Amino acid sequence: MDALARYEPIIPEFDAFLEACERHLPTTVRVNSIKATRDRVVEALEAEGIDVYGRDWNSDVLGVATGKPGNTWPYVHGWIHGQEEVSAVPPAILDPQPGEVVWDSCAAPGGKTTQIAAAMDDEGLVVANDDNLGRLSALRANCDRLGLTSAAVTNTDARRATLDPFPGVDAFDRALVDAPCTCEGTVRKNADALEGAGASASRNLAALQSDILERAIELTREGGTVVYSTCTFAPEENEAVVDDALADGDCRLLEFDTGLESSPGITEWNDETYDDSLTKTRRYYPHQNDTGGFFAAKLEVTA
Repeated sequence: MDALARYEPIIPEFDAFLEACERHLPTTVRVNSIKATRDRVVEALEAEGIDVYGRDWNSDVLGVATGKPGNTWPYVHGWIHGQEEVSAVPPAILDPQPGEVVWDSCAAPGGKTTQIAAAMDDEGLVVANDDNLGRLSALRANCDRLGLTSAAVTNTDARRATLDPFPGVDAFDRALVDAPCTCEGTVRKNADALEGAGASASRNLAALQSDILERAIELTREGGTVVYSTCTFAPEENEAVVDDALADGDCRLLEFDTGLESSPGITEWNDETYDDSLTKTRRYYPHQNDTGGFFAAKLEVTA
């Protein structure tokens, strides 16, 4: 856990945070409302002898007393998707509506893409993009298993994405940038997550993250919503990236509340200061909700 020591000044109850990072991560699934209701899923899982418990903030997120939900009948038939609880936060913040055109810029393997489509009642268009060709098979497989008809899968560098493949689409209504990151927040399920982590690695990724976020803002209509998220604790990849976007003057931060306990984004880190509005972003720490770690920002496009 040495790689996390540099965050002690910004993480409340730091000892509890470190302790939580060393505990096993509870298994959670998301109900796929395109194919099944929550009650039907609970009944089917309990029929297989699996205890199920709800999560207050989101009725579609369920804790399950099994480490292998992918081996269950409801999973095979697309009623549920294995998804870490806090990973369901960014699409919930995005709040897509039926009939809209939504861009998921870094979509594979598809957990957030399929959550977006379900929130839209599978009506509209979800452009699920990833630049890693090898990961597209998992993205397509999840879209198929969960019964999506609204998704279009693309393979391009998100920094250079265009609207050209979609005649009649002048701009996206909403965009999700769940950016490639150092993944420190996944340490509870991936013991190797901290290998190579640190300030240098975070700074190296920040340029890529900023470029993708900038492109998402450019492709989203005025008044539209862009959500930026990562599963890391590094301010270099979180507040600093959003601060760069704000400096361009084409967006502003919005407040949001998921119902999960969280901490506000920071406005100072080492020798850097960020826009005061960065307190509207949220940091989700493992010890607050017994989840992995995440960062999320909600932006409104203003130009």
